[in-house]
Amino acid sequence: MKKIQLIALCVLTASAVISCQKEEITTEIQTETDAPEISDKHKEALIKAGVNTTNAKYTLLNHLDGSSSKGILSSDIFLRLDRLEEYALESSPDGTKQYRTTNLVDQNTTINVIGYTGNGYALTTVMQQGLQYAINNYNNINTSLTFNLTFAASTNGDIIIYNAGGTDAGAVAEFPSNGNPGYTVAVYGGMNNYDNQINEHLMTHEIGHCLGFRHTDYAYRKCDGSNEGTTSYGAVYVPGTPSVNQYGASGLDYDSVMISCFEGNEDGEFSNYDIIALQYMY
Repeated sequence: MKKIQLIALCVLTASAVISCQKEEITTEIQTETDAPEISDKHKEALIKAGVNTTNAKYTLLNHLDGSSSKGILSSDIFLRLDRLEEYALESSPDGTKQYRTTNLVDQNTTINVIGYTGNGYALTTVMQQGLQYAINNYNNINTSLTFNLTFAASTNGDIIIYNAGGTDAGAVAEFPSNGNPGYTVAVYGGMNNYDNQINEHLMTHEIGHCLGFRHTDYAYRKCDGSNEGTTSYGAVYVPGTPSVNQYGASGLDYDSVMISCFEGNEDGEFSNYDIIALQYMY
């Protein structure tokens, strides 16, 4: 079956443009071919964030509200230039790193999620149903976080989830910043061709990125076999979960909702280790 990429938009400004002009909206990730090479300083910041610097490019991301951010695109990870230092992976006292970004949500334990219904970017019925199921997933776990979901033509929320249009399947999301969850989740229009559970899976996955989760198979992605970053600064694991991080390897949590892509037969539910990781983080 076709493997669908789940794109983590680690809050960056990449040249993957989801244009916020209704007539120009696109889900294609486009790199700036004339952009200069990544500077040594920025490469060092990417390494500390556990992000592969190979083929990394400066990019620009346009947001739903009309604003844009400058950043770096590496594989399917986007990082804003003005927040690179925030993405460095945290080292624990025993020298291991958690399988997450340093930034977590710590400014507000009540997270207001907007399922966008405005003209041109409205979530379809099946997307809305998937989002509702995803929010239920998070609220059913015993953590310090509470999620409130509203469907509205508003951008006044902590996480804004909207329909980016097009025919591709997948989404992009932002990592936490300044103690707040990732703000944007752009869902590709092709998700309307999938059922409630697949949309639930995708929404749960992308909200996971907004809370600081990286891909479970970051060291060898199911989608393409690429490595998102296995340097000395790379993520290892959240205690209590498997340390295996390569797709195809024995011991990987293959049921994890944070696997890098899906095939269209998932049930949209957390794995046991996803729950352990979420409860450890929050």
